[in-house]
This record gives sequence, C-alpha cells and structure tokens, in this order.
Amino acid sequence: MLPRMMPLKAAFRGVLDLLLPPLCACCGQSVAAPGQLCAACYQQITFIAEPRCRRCGVPFATVAEAGPTRICQVCTARPPLWHQARAALLYDAAAKSLILPLKHDDRGELVGVLGLHMHRAGAALLARAELLVPVPLHRRRLLQRRFNQAALLAHELGRRARLPVLADGLQRTHATGSLGFSSAAERAHALQGAIAARPARRPGLAGRRILLIDDVLTSGATANACARALLDAGASNVDVLVASRVPHPRRSGEERSAAEPDADDEDD
Repeated sequence: MLPRMMPLKAAFRGVLDLLLPPLCACCGQSVAAPGQLCAACYQQITFIAEPRCRRCGVPFATVAEAGPTRICQVCTARPPLWHQARAALLYDAAAKSLILPLKHDDRGELVGVLGLHMHRAGAALLARAELLVPVPLHRRRLLQRRFNQAALLAHELGRRARLPVLADGLQRTHATGSLGFSSAAERAHALQGAIAARPARRPGLAGRRILLIDDVLTSGATANACARALLDAGASNVDVLVASRVPHPRRSGEERSAAEPDADDEDD
C-alpha cells in the first residue's frame, strides 16, 4: 500500500468502527478490532499444542502418555495415508461456537477468526505445501448450504500464506449422509469410492505437495479418502490442516467417535 493511502485507510476504518463497532465473534461484546474474540471467550478456547501425536496431531494428556515415539495408538494400528495432520482447536463447546455458526448460519466473518489460528497451528505444513485443496461437499449439500466452509477456509489460508488454492480439485461421487454417530470403521466403509480427483484437475495435482483443508477432523476417514484420491492423482505428499479436531479414543474397546451429529453432519 502506498504511504499516502495509509491515513485514508485509517480514517475510513475509524468511521466504520464508529458506525459499526467491532464485536466479539462468539458473544457479541465490543472488541478492539473486527475478527477478534473478547478476553472471556478467548480464555474458553482449548488450543492444541504439544504433546501431540506426530501423525494425526491429537493431543496427549501428558508427555508420558505420548511415549518415545509420540505416535498415538490409533495411528500406530492404522497409519493414515496422509503424512501429518494439525488442528488449531480442540472440538469442544468453545470451538463449536465458532465452527457451527459458520457452517449453518452463514457467519462468514468467522472464516478470518478460524483462519488466523489455523495459520498459526499449521505453520510447518503451510511452509512445505505447494497447493491447498479443500475437502469437497456433495453437490446436493452444496446447493443446500450455498458454500463449502472448507473452501472458504482454504482461500483464507491461501491469502495468509500466499499459496494457490484448487477449490475444485476433489469431488464427491456420491453422498454419504450423516456419519455423526458412526464408528471409525463405519465411516471408512461409507466413504469408500465417495471422493475422487476431478478428472480435469488431475494434471494440476500431479507431483504437488498438497495441504488438505477442512473444518473438523473426527476419525480421519474423510481425510484418508481425500488423501487416497490425491495420491492416486499423482500428488507427491498430502498433509491435513483443520480448524478443530475431535479427540479420538485410545483405550481398547472404545469404538464410537466422540463426535456429535453437528460435528460432521455429512462426513468429516
């Protein structure tokens, strides 16, 4: 921006803030700048940090639980097709207050809030990525919702990281319905053959280091299906970056996901 334009922009911003004061994206309280959260809402958010699984990014309760490999039992038993996954937030009540209004209430301003934290959490993945590709919605769901929240997040991250986005690189060949209360095995079965690289986009995927973008990671079945399609199209590497993730069970016998239907009303 030219230096002489900066005072004009500041003046315009001041007038806009006077007419439309910036509000907290969660509770509506006044904040200093658009897209910010108030102190009370910010303190409710659970940011995912170390110790966490080196593969899927799920947080460990303690360093001892992480163990020397820092790979969770689920990834050890069933290694994902993607290389690494990272999430900004734990999927809890605070994360829901940011993600669900984006998905269901057309709260587009939340893309900037989530994108900010995803950019921080996925800095290493973004640094090695060559192309961002969002998890696709089935065309019927896209018509209902009018937008793909994963694509909005991908474009926000592309702007922040200065990376290209291929919004239609993947497609859903058939709808999968709600998988909110499905087990990991049921999710994987439902998603078999449900996601493929769009034929016209395959040349643009071949040989690229791709970062898959979504809003919520639950069992990883959708990310795995997307990774398979991207690798089949010739991608050299696939990582995953999401706004939030549901902590998966680690104790034997815990078959059901902790997700709720609104966590992934189609597939995540």
